[in-house]
Amino acid sequence: MTLRVVIADDQPMMRAGFKAVLEASGDIQVVAEAATGEEAVQAANSHAPDVVLMDIRMPDMDGIEATRRLPRQRVLILTTFGLDEYIISALRAGASGFLLKDAPTHEVLAAVRAVAAGDAVLSAPVTRQLLDQVARRLPAAVSQSSAALETLTEREQQVLRMLASGLSNSEIAQALVISDATVKSHVSRLLGKLGLRDRVQAVIYAYETGLIAPTER
Repeated sequence: MTLRVVIADDQPMMRAGFKAVLEASGDIQVVAEAATGEEAVQAANSHAPDVVLMDIRMPDMDGIEATRRLPRQRVLILTTFGLDEYIISALRAGASGFLLKDAPTHEVLAAVRAVAAGDAVLSAPVTRQLLDQVARRLPAAVSQSSAALETLTEREQQVLRMLASGLSNSEIAQALVISDATVKSHVSRLLGKLGLRDRVQAVIYAYETGLIAPTER
């Protein structure tokens, strides 16, 4: 099945580069391009893509607000380390993850396919590093009540800590000597108890409540 993608970036060369990489894969089609946040929203609504590759800094409307206006779309944020201060805001707006603009071809393709499949892009080592940098900018345990944590079992809190450290389900299963299916069950239950949408929000929650600290590695 061909995946349909919209690329939103105010730099024509950047759009051209991503388009070339995506369409060379054989199973991804770029159905529209956008140079502003307004154009990104219009293109996404018109073409109903599987994934929107969304830059953060764009004219008229930034990528964070554009993402917020596309609650039904799977959005993969395009960023650089110089823009990592915006990542938490972008994820809160509903993005499914983020991709560095200088990422290798295989990471670009893997990220797009993962987001199209409904997953959050959080497993790559570069993502762990970026999350850690973002977390260092956050005040410890602010804006989120930790009361909901009390509803989690000890094992669920343990899984949440490991998830927030960037570990995959398989890595968590190996560390705890349990099956992948059991890890998935723990993740599903803790997301439900905390009222979180996905693993991305779980990571943010863990940092904001102080359950995990940036130095905890």
